Amino acid sequence: MKVPARNIILIGLGAALAGGLIYTAFRTEPVPVDLHIVTSGPMQVTVNADGKTRIRDIYEVAAPLTGTALRSPVEVGERVVRGETVVAIVEPTAPSLLDSRARVQAEAAVREAQAARAQAESGLRKADEDLNYAETQFERAQTLVERGVATFTRLEDATQQLAIARAARDAAASGLAMADGALERARAALIAPAVDGLGGPAGECCVQIHAPIDGMVLEIDVISERPVTIGTRLLSIGRPDDLEIVADLLSSDAVRLQPGARAMAERWGGGATLEARLRKVEPVARTKVSALGIEEQRVDARFDILTPPEDRAGLGEGFAVFLRIVEWQAEDALQVPLSALFRRDGGWAVFAVENATARLTPVEIGRRGETTAEVLAGLEQGLAVVTHPSDRIGEGTAVVDRATLE
Repeated sequence: MKVPARNIILIGLGAALAGGLIYTAFRTEPVPVDLHIVTSGPMQVTVNADGKTRIRDIYEVAAPLTGTALRSPVEVGERVVRGETVVAIVEPTAPSLLDSRARVQAEAAVREAQAARAQAESGLRKADEDLNYAETQFERAQTLVERGVATFTRLEDATQQLAIARAARDAAASGLAMADGALERARAALIAPAVDGLGGPAGECCVQIHAPIDGMVLEIDVISERPVTIGTRLLSIGRPDDLEIVADLLSSDAVRLQPGARAMAERWGGGATLEARLRKVEPVARTKVSALGIEEQRVDARFDILTPPEDRAGLGEGFAVFLRIVEWQAEDALQVPLSALFRRDGGWAVFAVENATARLTPVEIGRRGETTAEVLAGLEQGLAVVTHPSDRIGEGTAVVDRATLE
């Protein structure tokens, strides 16, 4: 029996529709993924740390004697010139007031010193007379010897007596000088303190301290007039253009850095990144508790700022900066994003995409930076890899670039 053409067409359409429904029901939809192309180029591995600027050499001016520091003649931020600018004035301690007992003792000491001086003066007069007599006897003995009346023994005795008399006269003169000094010292104990508290005319009573270097006043410890002891710090002076950076590093990071390592200082307030160089890492670390309550070993690293002062205007002592210290760098390194890597059988792996299909690919990585890792083996330049792979991705999974769906 001949089947009408109309039925054949209807049967064909039904079969096609059924086949389409079956294909749609069992077809695997490609998983949208983010892709990244493996590239080769410059790469850096850095150690990041917060740091502070610090003036390299700070000069602390201290009181050279015990007394009263007068009000500071300079202000913070003022420029000073070495040997010219007076940065501090210290007045020596004035004599203390004497009570009645101390005054009586001091007056008695003066009378005692006066009597000792009178005794020393009398001793000097006696020594002068003895010296004159010894000189006369020496001249007489010399004359008698020349006439042949006296022997040489008498002349030798006269010479010896003359030498003794001269030495006694010198001793008496020294004794009088000592008595004068003792008298002055005893009288000084009776000097009353000045009524105005200044101890004498301005410029004569006080010690003026001049700036030790050309620079700027950074801090003043004694602003108003007050008593100070010897060695008390009065102010500090430094050169604000001679800055260094001090960064607080983990000791485990510091051991990987070598003196001369390049560093970039950012977030200091200016627009440009400052160039710096690691000068040294301190040899002693310290224990510090982090914000999470974890004990860490920290060590200070010091950096020289290479950027000229005119390109970092406004940067001063104690300013905060963010440092990126170059531990390792290469001009041409094959790189893959860290977000594409995951652990697999004790190693690293990625999902490489070939013909819209994910392929599980073991890789060997070297250095790891902030966002990328160095690829030593397993990938080639230009190959696409899946970043942030989800648990829906596996070997042979069909994938589609999410960027093409937008």
